[in-house]
Amino acid sequence: MKDTSRGISRNGGRNFLYLAAGVAALAGLLFGYDTGVISGAILFIKDQFMLSSGAIQKVVSAVLLGAVIGSAFSGALADRFGRKKVLIVTAILFAIGAIGAALSPTVAMIVIFRMIIGMAIGVASYTAPLYISEISPPDARGALVSLNQLMITCGIVVSYLVDYALTLGHNEWRWMFGLGALPAAILLIGMIALSESPRWLISRNRLEEARAVLSHMMPVTAVDAEMRAIQGSLVVKAGSWREVMSPWIRPALTVGIALAFFQQVTGINTIIYYAPTIFEFAGFASHKVSILATVGVGSVNVLMTIVAIWFIDRLGRKPLLYIGLTGMTLSLGMLGLAFYLPGMMGALKILTVLSVIFYIASFAISLGPIFWLIIAEIYPLKVRGRAMSLATLANWGFNMAVASTFLTLTEKLGKAGAFWFYAVVCIFAMVFCYFYVPETKGQTLENIENFLKKNKGLRAFGRM
Repeated sequence: MKDTSRGISRNGGRNFLYLAAGVAALAGLLFGYDTGVISGAILFIKDQFMLSSGAIQKVVSAVLLGAVIGSAFSGALADRFGRKKVLIVTAILFAIGAIGAALSPTVAMIVIFRMIIGMAIGVASYTAPLYISEISPPDARGALVSLNQLMITCGIVVSYLVDYALTLGHNEWRWMFGLGALPAAILLIGMIALSESPRWLISRNRLEEARAVLSHMMPVTAVDAEMRAIQGSLVVKAGSWREVMSPWIRPALTVGIALAFFQQVTGINTIIYYAPTIFEFAGFASHKVSILATVGVGSVNVLMTIVAIWFIDRLGRKPLLYIGLTGMTLSLGMLGLAFYLPGMMGALKILTVLSVIFYIASFAISLGPIFWLIIAEIYPLKVRGRAMSLATLANWGFNMAVASTFLTLTEKLGKAGAFWFYAVVCIFAMVFCYFYVPETKGQTLENIENFLKKNKGLRAFGRM
């Protein structure tokens, strides 16, 4: 039976959407794996090559520098060549980077190939949610786009498990890197088999191709109406950078960049990249035990992302942001306290693990998936690729700044001071979300765009 009121078949249409979203979300799995795997690998690279704190930060940050470069160019590429072709290229880059890093004889070569992986991550981190958002109906868009974030968390926990399984000798870090080529190959094959985004096809006046894709997603009787709605949102075929900066789009641009700042500068990737290091700070005796504790953290990340996907289209974006940011603030405060109070060496391990788990759980239901969802929703179609590229570029820039300064920050402010600094940023994030982030639950992309065109800003849209 078909549910035409929702504009999509319950069986064939939904199955096609789930398949397409699942394949595209493999880019998220690679994103998570290649960012998370360094947390364990760096312990062995550090020992083998006798790295200083500064050198460790450079190896960890190499992938982030590549991500900044990739995200800087990916918006224009996706608008010109399409979402599908760009994801195919990123799969190839993932495979080249993984194999190259695994075979690298020097730290410099590791850095180069990790930068290539970073370029793929920078492109995939916005292209995958963009593609998924453009094939999804409003009632399922939050969950389907957040599937990408779920796959990121799954990739991270898989990388932790691989790190743990391979803590046998000094050269196992090569296998840690190299195994990333397997999901890259699956993504490549899957994207070759999938269709292009119908919204991008219509923006390029490839109407018959778009009609064929839409016919797989919804009843034939609804295709014409959907095409007219998409065409109505297209003032021009592709927007310029000048249009991205135009006054009516600027509020959405500000929200995207600010959320990118808060997602990173609330400290998430200090946990992802340095979790084993943090646990060693707390007194865990060996690399293997530290990585095992990190596996538990990654598992919580996956479970709570599933919770977020369940609630994101039911409860809404902003309530989850408030809940998550409150939890992040409290857990960072406790983590700082664990390192501040003297004489708690025995309790320090327990409090550190619990604080990190609470932090990850809070992030996973809020800033983790919602940043990527919001930037896939609030930008007009004609500039969506460029605007998301800019927000993603900002995200990776802030990410690189945090990852490349965390160890230095702990040396300057102390371990407690570093975590308290991130807690203060969480408080500012809550204030910003209350006043400026729109509630987009249940809204079509065209409704959001039409509201923007009224030039009233986003504060009044779905405000709660």
